[in-house]
Amino acid sequence: MVRIKRGNVARQRRRKVLNLAKGFRGSHSRLFRTSNAQVMKALKYSYSGRKQKKREFRKLWILRVNAISRKVSNFSYSRVINKLKRSNIEINRKLLAKVGSLDPDTFKQLIE
Repeated sequence: MVRIKRGNVARQRRRKVLNLAKGFRGSHSRLFRTSNAQVMKALKYSYSGRKQKKREFRKLWILRVNAISRKVSNFSYSRVINKLKRSNIEINRKLLAKVGSLDPDTFKQLIE
């Protein structure tokens, strides 16, 4: 049987992993085995991180809306959302937080 040399393919595969590991510290960016493990771990974290980012931003918007509504109209967050739903005003929390921080008068009108 003929011996198959796969130097090119193997080198390209390793180079791809090492390029993904750029910026990692120490041997995590230089040695293939350790960098391969770290890259796989980093990819798992980045996948879950994309989901967590959405949760974190929603929490932030809710916090902001709550603070602004208590400051402007002495209503809690849940009362504000309830009022908006009852009056059929469909506005998302991101926009609500933005309006509240930039223009409190408009925010007050929205609530009333």
